[in-house]
Amino acid sequence: MPSDAPSPFVRPYRPADRDAVGDVCVRTAHNGGDSRELYPDLRLMPAIFAEPYCHFDPDLAFVLDDGTGRAEGYVIGTADTERFVEDCRRTWIPRLIDRYPAPAAPPRTPSEEMIGLLHRPERMLVPELAAYPAHLHIDLLPARQRRGHGRQLMGVLLDALHQKGVPAVHLGMVTANTAARAFYDRLGFHEIPVRDPGPLTYLGRATANG
Repeated sequence: MPSDAPSPFVRPYRPADRDAVGDVCVRTAHNGGDSRELYPDLRLMPAIFAEPYCHFDPDLAFVLDDGTGRAEGYVIGTADTERFVEDCRRTWIPRLIDRYPAPAAPPRTPSEEMIGLLHRPERMLVPELAAYPAHLHIDLLPARQRRGHGRQLMGVLLDALHQKGVPAVHLGMVTANTAARAFYDRLGFHEIPVRDPGPLTYLGRATANG
C-alpha cells in the first residue's frame, strides 16, 4: 500500500453515510459474510439492523471512514433497548409497512423470515438481559477486519454509553459465527445464559473499561 494512502479513522455517523452503512450491513449480514444472494432486496437487512439505530440514536452511531469520506465499517447501538423497541413499534414499522407488509402466513423464504423479525421488535425484550439495558451491532467489511478497527469502534461506543450513565451493554450474535465470538471474547464480553436463545448467543459486558 502506498505510504500516502489515506488512513482510516473512526468518526461520528452522518446522514450522508446511510448508503455506505447499508452496504456494509448487506455485505456482512450472513454470518459475517455477503448476504446478497440470500436476501436480494438490498434495503431489507439495513432496514432492520442498521437504519433504525442511526435514526433513533445517531449519537451512538460511529463509522470507520476509509480516509476519503466513505464508511467501511460501523458500530451502532441504543442506550435503552426498551425505549428502542417502543420507537420501532410506534414510528419505524409504519414507515416501512408499504414496502414490507406484515406476514400473513409462515415464512417460506429467508427474506420473509427477516420481514417477520422486523414486525416483532418485542423479540429484543429478553428478561435475562435486563441488567444490560443497551445493545449494539458492529460490522466491518472483510478488508478492514483483523486490523484493530473493530476494537477501536467498540471502544468509542462503550465510552459513549458510559458517559450516558449506561452500566452495561449486550449483543446477540449468530452462534455459528465463531470468528465473531473470538473477537467479542477478546474485548471482555461474557456469555449471558438465556432460556431458549434459538440460533443466537447473547453476550454482555460493563461499559466501563477495566
